[in-house]
Amino acid sequence: MTKQRRGAFTLIELLVVIAIIAVLVGLLVPAVQKVREAANRMSCSNNMKQIGLAVHNHFSSLNYIPSWAYDFSPAPAGNPLGGQTQGHAPLMHLLPYLEQENILKAMDLKLSVIDPRNWPAPWGTSISASAKVKTFECPSTPARVIDYSPYFAALGNKGPFTLGGTDYFASRGIHPNFRTACAPLTPPNPDDCGALGGKGIWGTNGLSIKPNLSDITDGTSNTVLFLESGGRHQVYAGKTMVTPNAPGGPGWSLNAAYFDYNGAIRIRGYNNIVPQVADSGCKVINQTNGGGAGGYQPYSWHSGGINIVRCDGSVQFLNENVSGATLGGMISKAGGEVFSEN
Repeated sequence: MTKQRRGAFTLIELLVVIAIIAVLVGLLVPAVQKVREAANRMSCSNNMKQIGLAVHNHFSSLNYIPSWAYDFSPAPAGNPLGGQTQGHAPLMHLLPYLEQENILKAMDLKLSVIDPRNWPAPWGTSISASAKVKTFECPSTPARVIDYSPYFAALGNKGPFTLGGTDYFASRGIHPNFRTACAPLTPPNPDDCGALGGKGIWGTNGLSIKPNLSDITDGTSNTVLFLESGGRHQVYAGKTMVTPNAPGGPGWSLNAAYFDYNGAIRIRGYNNIVPQVADSGCKVINQTNGGGAGGYQPYSWHSGGINIVRCDGSVQFLNENVSGATLGGMISKAGGEVFSEN
């Protein structure tokens, strides 16, 4: 009985199969990436929703919402670094309403952020200053380490100064130059015109400024609380890293920790090509996340815009092509601006 030989693939057939598989993979990868980004954007939106709810719970408990910044006067006693007065960012005050109260058990809101008692080892004695809060991190943002050691280099080389980071920052207001060029209907003196009020003072009788939701006469659904500004310490122009990424260089920005109020966003125009040059354009969203004369700006890794949370607690995806006039109106809490863009 003669055995039949089983036919094998020819080299051409094998190459054709490999080519087909490669084409299918090429089609599949972008689809998977789109699905992944859609999930990340939804997760990011949920993070901001939680922040909005925390603000309202804070208001329900204390009858005010945290200001975007405050300083101590007089400076808290017992600081080995002397009379440091810088207070905490609003996200710190929201921790108890985000099931993160344990972080505050090892820190003290009544002490300055520039106090070793609020710093991680080996720089200080707090066991929770380096704690990450998942709600404060957008999953679309590239992973990075938040290290403040270059800022405190004068205190000696003690190794990394690792802190918990955030991609979400308080809305402070708009720069006067942006008002003049892009949002003339926003009232004069637009600094600190945002929902979280002006910079307060924590004195012997507590906080001097306690923003109230009733102060938002433009309407809570028309006014921004927090915006995305992701990726710091690294500065990005578009989605490209600005280099060198070293302290003092154009590619490095300091204010990335969630207890640092200096990260608050004050809208200011940017040139699209050289983001370190301020006041040359009204399109600011997703141009750069910060650096240079303009400070920190709205920025995300989502295609076409950023997530924001409004004063009514709702989350909106804000188109990066929104007009300057509309953006100015959304930032100000009592400007009386009328706008129709979504």
